Amino acid sequence: MGEAALKHAEETWVFGFGGGTADGDASMKNLLGGKGANLAEMARLGLPVPPGFTISTAVCTAYYELGRDYPSTLAPQVDAALVALERESGKGFGDPDNPLLVSVRSGARASMPGMMDTVLNLGLNEASVKGLAALAGERFAYDSYRRFIQMYSNVVLGLRHDTFEHILDDYKERQGYELDTEMEAEDWKAIIVSYKEAVEKDLGEPFPDDPKKQLWGAISAVFGSWMNDRAITYRKLNDIPAEWGTAVTVQSMVFGNLGETSATGVAFTRDPSNGEPIFYGEYLINAQGEDVVAGIRTPAPISRERADTLGSADAPLEEAMPAVYAQLRDVANTLERHYKDMQDLEFTVENDRLYMLQTRSGKRTAAAALKIAVDMAREGLITEEEAILRLEPSQLDQLLHPTIAENAVRDVIVTGLPASPGAAVGKVVFDSEEAFALAEKGEDVILVRVETSPEDIKGMHAARAIVTARGGMTSHAAVVARGMGRPCVCGAGGLQIDTAKGVFRVMGREVKKGEVITVDGAAGQVMLGAVEMSQPDLSGDFGELMGWADKVRKLKVRANAETALDARTSVEFGAEGIGLCRTEHMFFDADRIPEVRAMILSNDEKGRRASLDKLLPMQRSDFEELFRILGDLPVTIRLLDPPLHEFLPHNDADMDEVAKASGVSVDELKRRAGELHESNPMLGHRGCRLGITYPEIYEMQARAIFEAAVNVAKETGRQPVPEVMIPLVATHKELSILKAVVDAAARAVFAETGTTLEYMVGTMIELPRAALQAGEIANSAEFFSFGTNDLTQTTLGISRDDAGRFLKIYEDKGIYEKDPFVTLDQAGVGELVKIAAERGRKTRPGIKLGICGEHGGDPASVAFCHRAGLDYVSCSPYRVPIARLAAAHAALKESPK
Repeated sequence: MGEAALKHAEETWVFGFGGGTADGDASMKNLLGGKGANLAEMARLGLPVPPGFTISTAVCTAYYELGRDYPSTLAPQVDAALVALERESGKGFGDPDNPLLVSVRSGARASMPGMMDTVLNLGLNEASVKGLAALAGERFAYDSYRRFIQMYSNVVLGLRHDTFEHILDDYKERQGYELDTEMEAEDWKAIIVSYKEAVEKDLGEPFPDDPKKQLWGAISAVFGSWMNDRAITYRKLNDIPAEWGTAVTVQSMVFGNLGETSATGVAFTRDPSNGEPIFYGEYLINAQGEDVVAGIRTPAPISRERADTLGSADAPLEEAMPAVYAQLRDVANTLERHYKDMQDLEFTVENDRLYMLQTRSGKRTAAAALKIAVDMAREGLITEEEAILRLEPSQLDQLLHPTIAENAVRDVIVTGLPASPGAAVGKVVFDSEEAFALAEKGEDVILVRVETSPEDIKGMHAARAIVTARGGMTSHAAVVARGMGRPCVCGAGGLQIDTAKGVFRVMGREVKKGEVITVDGAAGQVMLGAVEMSQPDLSGDFGELMGWADKVRKLKVRANAETALDARTSVEFGAEGIGLCRTEHMFFDADRIPEVRAMILSNDEKGRRASLDKLLPMQRSDFEELFRILGDLPVTIRLLDPPLHEFLPHNDADMDEVAKASGVSVDELKRRAGELHESNPMLGHRGCRLGITYPEIYEMQARAIFEAAVNVAKETGRQPVPEVMIPLVATHKELSILKAVVDAAARAVFAETGTTLEYMVGTMIELPRAALQAGEIANSAEFFSFGTNDLTQTTLGISRDDAGRFLKIYEDKGIYEKDPFVTLDQAGVGELVKIAAERGRKTRPGIKLGICGEHGGDPASVAFCHRAGLDYVSCSPYRVPIARLAAAHAALKESPK
């Protein structure tokens, strides 16, 4: 026996459930997957769950370790579980008179709707279908058998789904049938013969008749689907590790397609779109579960309240099956109270008897997650701390962007179901691959499809919004779009899509591929053209949850801002100061770029100072505006950082214009530009090196800062808090020289104005040497701000501007788990941050520490900053709430010391 096989010899692989008992429970999600753990828990609660068993995620891991083979001890455990299942159900697996049919489904610990494979009605063959016919009717039995052959052949044997659709369509056309419901048992028998002939022709062997062979084929297909392309893509998009694996649940079939007293459906205990506490869901009479979630038939609402909201003419379950509806409501309430979260339920009604097939925490939009968390805390179902953890920081991005303006003119071309809220504008695309390709080029696209399938995952993620002609509120498109935060309109009746000609038509109107449309997912509307947007309202529940988050977080959150608009936005979003004001951005304004260029073109200090004297009042005005908006909050101002050549023109037309304006010849301008040209400007004459070479530049900026702070203090009675930051320091000597320049400017301004203010001088740690020499640098620096954009570049030796050519390949190969410019490289760059923090604090115990790179708004990086003991993070204005919530998560998840 090999080493891998020996390792698995004694393991328990299979866990049964049903009849009020179970081998597992909800706490075993990592081993049983979400589906298996929750089925076991429902069975323990005494809810009506069809019996079954779960093959654990450990088997999935072993399956791949053993080269897609199974541990030798698995098969006997599955056989024993089958015997127990036969005993519990009173049926026999493969019994020709009283057949036990099972479903085989995947179930990872994280929900992955539609990403992996499922097989229903397994166990049917030429003998058992006759037994099923005797028990439940011929038409039902042979319809179930043809469904099984079609699904099994597609999922397990690898035949294309449309192979069977063509056979069925051709048969219906020959017989003059419009609908499947017109077909009788003899028709389905004929279809089954054709299906089996197609399988044998394609594979060279007959469709498997042995139920045991069928079962193992389906189990292997589910484990195999863990590594299919769509599942891999979904895991990458949702940060689900491949090593988690999936479980396989084998469960006794119950049938929602036995006639008018049978049904199948999906329900949510609260509205997953907006979080309203109404029973939300859909069902189909005389159907199997896949018919609802696949979006092939448009289902009816469950409750009368929901039917009235949607204007649905179909009878809701509440009226069609009132006793079943009442029982379902009771079960839903029980499960929500038990799990203390909004639940997503799958159920089947077989001859007026309710069965629960699944419960899980329901996927929801960010708006719904926010409302549900706050409502449940108010109801006393969960604590404020639990409510904070219910909303993922990254979800807030969905709440911080525009929606359609209230009074915007809407040219509505079609209305469907409001499957996922939010609004987006983009060009019409009909193909998922094309949507992905165009989005990669920076195009905003909207994916328009008859219906989506799991293969569309890349295109759906790339699109700004999704529109489907078919499907309901719980179809694949709706569930996946809500999870991604994409606006989605489903079941847009009357939408005729001609992908071959690249158009869709509705109500006599035609829209071509590439034309711009607007989608309002909350209203279920699709509009022609780009419609006006408005900013979101962040009061109410949002403000309350963020208040709870602010009470528990330890990290302060600042914003990167240099304009008045960014500063105001930052304060509105709860920023506790500005952590990075890039002064060079101010230099590019049209009214001051001529003086900047004149300063650069000067051949001596006198000429430079003449230009700087003209720039001084402009800079002072900029800083005054920021200090007024920030009041008593700190403002970290970085002195000039980029190389000077960035301010000069780069083409002949601009050269001519600048030459005329500055009074120098084009040749002189080109000569000066040539002098300033650098082969590698990122590592060239920039940052503090400019200040060392041309101290008059930093002197002017420092004076502008202190004059602005004094003026605003006198004007408002507030106490501005300037923090002057010297960029790109590598040595303590650089900082001490430039700190002297800043201090001299402060003394001069304070003496001239008779006003003294508190201020700080610090540095940006963005070079590895600075991190390693932090102890010495802290002798002069009162704060460190880690510029993690450049620190990542200089530590990894990767240019952020050029890395796109290879970084994705590195991610795919697992060299970098994440793009290091999006999520901090904790092992390398993070280690330098920790070293600098430790050495800086050793020299200066009260030194203030923060980061101001793009990582400041990335939740995983914020969590690292919390663990590293930094004082604050600074990020772009729209990511301030994300950082606030991420900091609260980090504090709540911190292991007790």
